[in-house]
Amino acid sequence: MTALADREWRLIRDEPRDGATQMALEEIAAETALEDGLRTVRVYSWEPSTLSLGYRQDAETVDWEFCERAGIDVTRRQTGGGGIYQDRHADISYTIVAPADEVPGNLMDCYELFCEPVLEGLQRMGVDADFAAAEQESIYYPSCYLRDINPAHDVVAPSSADETAQKISGNAQYRQRDVVIQHGSISYDAEPDRHLGVFETDVGAGTFTDRVTSIREQAGIDREEALETLATALGEWCDADEGTWREAELEAAADLAERKFGADAWIRNREVLEASEQ
Repeated sequence: MTALADREWRLIRDEPRDGATQMALEEIAAETALEDGLRTVRVYSWEPSTLSLGYRQDAETVDWEFCERAGIDVTRRQTGGGGIYQDRHADISYTIVAPADEVPGNLMDCYELFCEPVLEGLQRMGVDADFAAAEQESIYYPSCYLRDINPAHDVVAPSSADETAQKISGNAQYRQRDVVIQHGSISYDAEPDRHLGVFETDVGAGTFTDRVTSIREQAGIDREEALETLATALGEWCDADEGTWREAELEAAADLAERKFGADAWIRNREVLEASEQ
């Protein structure tokens, strides 16, 4: 249990939602933490499957026709890094939201703190995972899972494999109105053809599976058990109460999703529409 456990936290076992709404809810959770002192940890899924672009990623790296044919949504995150194909079944995602003045100011220390429950959850699932012990060079830069592996925030398995360990989770942070938001993608299963198909690339599926592993490959447990195990580890880490989104939060997130995370202006050019421009 973290020292932050003496604060007020809620654990949200979220229902599947579209990518724009999932990203909007994080910003709304930041407002709630700042204004009401209620911090959030949550686990969630994407419906439909979604490609989330890194904040500065070039939209031209996307195979838009493939995404349309496959029914894959596209949004853009507030965090940097490469694009992540977040499959409805093959991905498990989480968010941690807390006021910035309560967490370490050093970015690496904050990653270490916020990844504690993620690593604990993976260990409980039977996955020998840890922060990468060695850097690995980028294979395909636009893809988060194929970028260089960074020991600061990339989680690999098995942890004892050093430079041959495979990536199982990517994690990223950003600050919104004096609140730290960390979100991460954990690979439950491999979908290399779709992971690669969303990009304009000729990288082969074998290259992807050589670099990336999954909970299912490492531990063989079903997805619902993995999801529940991660949620429990997150909740115990901060002694969170079971919680839900408030109706006002959902309404605010729907508006923000329409103006920002679901709008073509944001997805392609990082432009946020004002209410009058909708």
